[in-house]
Amino acid sequence: MKKYVVTLLEEEREALGALTSKGKHRSQKILNALILLGCDAGEFQTERSTNEEIARVLKISMRKIDRVKRRFVVDGLEVCLNGTKGSRVYAKKADGDLEAHLVALSCSEPPEGFARWSLRLLADRVVELGYIDSVSHETVRRVLKKTNSSPGGVRGG
Repeated sequence: MKKYVVTLLEEEREALGALTSKGKHRSQKILNALILLGCDAGEFQTERSTNEEIARVLKISMRKIDRVKRRFVVDGLEVCLNGTKGSRVYAKKADGDLEAHLVALSCSEPPEGFARWSLRLLADRVVELGYIDSVSHETVRRVLKKTNSSPGGVRGG
């Protein structure tokens, strides 16, 4: 028993045919369109290919064909071709208060034994002073990149 059966309407077949034959599109979008056209079991399909034939011709795995068919049946044509937008939301660790403290700290004198502040030194000092629980040097770099200050001394020139 086939789990996901792709049946395309005539308009969908024409749109997919046009997408694969002309214009500039992402390779995965064209590949997904070719898979749908090959797997179509609708009344407008003249000759249906097996999954093995499609996999051999397009040089893809059987699993990829199954994923495309499932996405078409469950989510629809638009999501199958274009994918979904990532829905993960990241909480900002560096707020305005931390940014102000970081800029002020980077403009101050570096610790004894160091000629200038490094990103890792700044990250460690911000944690030591209790402005934040933990922070990476990459976050410090992004915060300081947004400012016009030049941490690490005056340039001669």
